[in-house]
Amino acid sequence: MADSKGEKKPNKPRKPVAACYCADFLAGDMRHIYRQITGMIRFQPHVIARKRRNADTFPFHKKWVTVLPVPKWRFLRRFWHQTLHRRPVPMSVLEVRDALYAFQRHDAQVLHVYFGNIAVQLLPLLRVLPWPFVVSFHGADAGVDTERPAYREQLREVFARATLIMARSESLLARLAELGCPPEKLRLNRTGIPFEEVPYRKRTPPAEGRWRFFQACRLVEKKGLPSALEAFARVREKYPLAEFTIAGDGPLRESLDAQCQRLGITGAVHFPGFLDMAGLVREMHAAHVFLHPSETPPDGNREGVPNAMLEAMATGLPIVATTHGGIPEVITDGENGLLAGERDPDGLTAKILALLDSPALYEQLSEAAYQTVLTRFSARAQIDILEGYYQEAVDAPKSGVRS
Repeated sequence: MADSKGEKKPNKPRKPVAACYCADFLAGDMRHIYRQITGMIRFQPHVIARKRRNADTFPFHKKWVTVLPVPKWRFLRRFWHQTLHRRPVPMSVLEVRDALYAFQRHDAQVLHVYFGNIAVQLLPLLRVLPWPFVVSFHGADAGVDTERPAYREQLREVFARATLIMARSESLLARLAELGCPPEKLRLNRTGIPFEEVPYRKRTPPAEGRWRFFQACRLVEKKGLPSALEAFARVREKYPLAEFTIAGDGPLRESLDAQCQRLGITGAVHFPGFLDMAGLVREMHAAHVFLHPSETPPDGNREGVPNAMLEAMATGLPIVATTHGGIPEVITDGENGLLAGERDPDGLTAKILALLDSPALYEQLSEAAYQTVLTRFSARAQIDILEGYYQEAVDAPKSGVRS
């Protein structure tokens, strides 16, 4: 291109490309991943996926999304590996070929694999990949199936081959070290919150005890929903006008409905399903308390730092949660939230009532929750850290096991 004097302008330097393997791009509860990918500045993200979902909710230029073809006989391979042998379905030779082609087509410099269990499935690709790759662990992928020796061996191979391994909390990093990840490869990358999407609102206790509780999550065991309902039913004995909204969906929905009937709180508990961001913000602004009593179920599934909890804190909602996973890395009991033990409805009830019975404590925890997220969980800062890890991987000497 020439300027007005006929002189050729230099080409604008092209951003390096980071290939992001996200098998399901994107499920409704993966908004944090969408923010991370679309917030990059130094790298151009190229998404490689097996499924493209919710494109209206999570728009992304089609040039930079590659959906891998579904291989023939995948259902037979799934039956063979998952059903008969209880192990992840590895990439086929054709899937490896297609992924390598997608990687090369955009001249990617680094690969980011979202979720450790997906990295295990990608081992046939990672064994032949000539570029550096990083893997981010988010919670369940550092717990579920990790007691099975064969799966642990596969995780150790992922650790050996990867340039860097990232996690969203110190507790997850410690767990990955226990599983055999070399400590020098571990990096902390917390969830970032875009404050423009979840604006702060000053909180005051409601009139006439009309407390509104809120929880947003998948309806799965680790979210502690039965404990939340038990505690809410006891709180209603003192505050009979209180209501509880649980946004999300999942396998526990029917059992939670039955529990509400047994506790006599059906009319006071609302299940609106998954909400878009605008709907979540409306509910958070209308609520007075955010509950998140996470717990570790028998399969080892655990939280990093719950995204919905951070979003609630950004809006100024006081938090009552549990000493689970990465939550205590964010919440200090009595300073910027309240913490009970896991699976302890009595303790949870006591914490909630202490909050409701003290207007001064309520307003203190509201402001402190907001300040915590403001100073430690800026989306821009966390994405900058992530891109720094990408550059570290690109600049690192070729490391890890290669076949």
